[in-house]
Amino acid sequence: MSTRIGVAVMAVLLALYIAVAGWRAVQWIQTGEPIAIAMGAALIVLPAIALWALGRELWFGVRAEQLARRLETEGGLPEELVATTASGRPTRAEGDAVFPRYKADVEAHPDDWTAWFRLSLAYDAAGDRRRARSAVREAIRRERASR
Repeated sequence: MSTRIGVAVMAVLLALYIAVAGWRAVQWIQTGEPIAIAMGAALIVLPAIALWALGRELWFGVRAEQLARRLETEGGLPEELVATTASGRPTRAEGDAVFPRYKADVEAHPDDWTAWFRLSLAYDAAGDRRRARSAVREAIRRERASR
């Protein structure tokens, strides 16, 4: 729940920044001076990109959470007991130990979204966040294609 609160706070702060930047952009454009108009135009484009990125990340989080919930209800989440740190995160050595099993599962079933999602959990446990996010994206694509 604290993650959701953190995401909500950051989203609200980014939305506030976008609103203030947009308001300032309109003010600069209204001055009629060429440099101010150019700066105002840039301030309209940049917040638009930020808004798109925010929406994309929020949608990614929603879809990933939906898949996690669905996998949990189907009993497909990994059941290995691994040592964790005080914060509850798996230790890297434990994550590295279970990783090969999930990688082999994806290689054996490349079209199965559940295999990709479990691989993302293994990547995360091994400390590789970039590949974990990539595997979740692939799981989302595979799940959408399977419908």
